[in-house]
Amino acid sequence: MARSLKKGPYIDQHLMQKIQHLKPGTKAIIKTWSRSQVIMPEMIGFTFGVHNGKEHVPVQVSEDMVGHRLGEFAPTTRFSRHGGRIQKELEAKASEQEAAKISPTVKKE
Repeated sequence: MARSLKKGPYIDQHLMQKIQHLKPGTKAIIKTWSRSQVIMPEMIGFTFGVHNGKEHVPVQVSEDMVGHRLGEFAPTTRFSRHGGRIQKELEAKASEQEAAKISPTVKKE
């Protein structure tokens, strides 16, 4: 959801102070829990450890990320798979095909 233009982008002042003390391109990872922070041009070249609820995911900021939010690049959920009978049948066929590729039958002459 877009923020009102009269309010401007959300900027975490504490995070911006951390950036000012470092040089762009440094190997240091800046840890943050501020997923709603809008990526500013001053942030290009830094690596942020964005918290996804469990761990800090490293996000290297580039030019085409400007205007997006940090949380967009650190997914909070992991897709496991769709379930059901049809999915089990598809997985069984795939495992049979892989088994056939790994151990080819030897023909006796």
